[in-house]
Amino acid sequence: MREVADMYTQDGTVDMKGNPATKKNTGNWRACPYILANECCERLAYYGMSTNLVNYMKTRLGQESAMAANNVTNWSGTCYITPLIGAFLADAYLGRFWTIASFMIIYILGLSLLTMASSVKGLVPSCDGGTCHPTESQTAVVFLSLYLIALGTGGIKPCVSSFGADQFDENDDGERRSKSSFFNWFYFSINIGALVASSVLVYVQTHVGWGWGFGIPAVVMAVAVVSFFVGTPLYRHQRPGGSPITRIAQVIVASARKCRVAVPEDVSRLHETADKESGIEGSRKLEHTRQFGCLDKAAVVTPEDESERKSPWRLCTVTQVEELKSVVRLLPIWASGIVFATVYSQMSTMFVLQGNTLDASMGPHFSIPAASLSIFDTLSVIVWVPVYDRLIVPAARAVTGRPRGFTQLQRMGIGLVVSVFSMLTAGILDVIRLRAIARHGLYGEKDIVPISIFWQVPQYFIIGAAEVFTFVGQLEFFYDQAPDAMRSMCSALALTTVALGNYLSTLLVTIVTHITTRNGRVGWIPDNLNRGHLDYFFWLLAVLSLINFAVYLVIAGWYTYKKTADFPDDDKVGHDGAN
Repeated sequence: MREVADMYTQDGTVDMKGNPATKKNTGNWRACPYILANECCERLAYYGMSTNLVNYMKTRLGQESAMAANNVTNWSGTCYITPLIGAFLADAYLGRFWTIASFMIIYILGLSLLTMASSVKGLVPSCDGGTCHPTESQTAVVFLSLYLIALGTGGIKPCVSSFGADQFDENDDGERRSKSSFFNWFYFSINIGALVASSVLVYVQTHVGWGWGFGIPAVVMAVAVVSFFVGTPLYRHQRPGGSPITRIAQVIVASARKCRVAVPEDVSRLHETADKESGIEGSRKLEHTRQFGCLDKAAVVTPEDESERKSPWRLCTVTQVEELKSVVRLLPIWASGIVFATVYSQMSTMFVLQGNTLDASMGPHFSIPAASLSIFDTLSVIVWVPVYDRLIVPAARAVTGRPRGFTQLQRMGIGLVVSVFSMLTAGILDVIRLRAIARHGLYGEKDIVPISIFWQVPQYFIIGAAEVFTFVGQLEFFYDQAPDAMRSMCSALALTTVALGNYLSTLLVTIVTHITTRNGRVGWIPDNLNRGHLDYFFWLLAVLSLINFAVYLVIAGWYTYKKTADFPDDDKVGHDGAN
């Protein structure tokens, strides 16, 4: 038996043919280069198309600053809502591998259409004197291509990180430690792609043309597809476990039917399968927890249940109930990430608009596009990931005794604090910018403020540091704390914080613009930012971030980590909450 355990994975993963996955020939780090290369290329394509999108909206589609910023954040938000669709299909029916493969086709169709919209005569708007005049049909083609891309990324983004983590057996100590490191390097690969996008591709879009600028991402996405399929023989697969929505509905209905039934003090009397398997395909059994006791009624065995054929709409297992509890516990943590995502979204909107007013020259013959400064966020992540993985974690481990150094909740909390300083830095720069404008009388819309655009670098660099703590922490936390058969769904849930952060940014801009332009006033965010007060918007986000962190501390102290019945994680046992 010991030899069999050493030969095969113990977490239920299978190979491409559906046989138990062997440790020697599948998974672990040997499968990860293909997954990481796929993610790197896919993110290069995404950021190569999206980083400079706000300027495309302004120059080619003739939109005003506020409208362009809102259209970008709305589209970007949709890119992080559609993962719920892909995640559901992956967990319920297709599995992560085939979901990724299928949605890649939609993604490439969207990129190809966007390339055509920016290069094919008749689809490209006519321009004169630096002003473009798109027709409704030309604008419609652009938005159709963008939302095809949003749908395509919806099947890829929630599944790739989870599919990569599936390559490590949680029941193997060495592989389990490697899985934690995998999330760091996964985010590292994302930012390698973003680095090329925000430097080379933004330059191509600005100085060569939008056709080339959008065509290159389409080609790179094709490379991502090839990379993914090359690793097929090495992958481990988690079997889809059926509709998680149905299982959740069954718990709710069963507990409602038994609302008058008392839960026994002895939880061993609650219904659970007798054998080692949980009864849910691809899922281990979960230990009972005391929180949300009203849901335990769904697992109470009544005389009617004993005398009749057991219906899942009347009697659920403890594991099924704990699945729902796990998701409910994740929701407050999920909500606390929305404000952080709002701060993050400023890099593609307000930071770019602020940079457009600054001196972007690098010598007498070259100027850097404002959107390219996001390269410093990327460089920050590339620096911080190995620093965190190789220096901070070992140092923290020596102090705390935890394998990960920090608990996942502590890691995310540190990132929330760091993000506040990025808004403070951006606000301080804008105060300096406005003083320079007043000093030199630069109130014209095209007047360039004599402050180097590279003074924006600190605000980008700080956000990059915050990402390594919060976004990477979220990737690991939502995968780790999700029920086994709902990991894609919970990864998608984490991604929706980015969507809602973008939508919140849109809402804040809309409200701020409406309130601050009353009675004929210019407002905080006018088209001519030299007459506005962008610093006030950054102060507002800093205050919201501080309030959000205070709420997060309360939530983290309340949270109870998930425990599987067969293999509790030694990083969590005895460490509920953020302690």
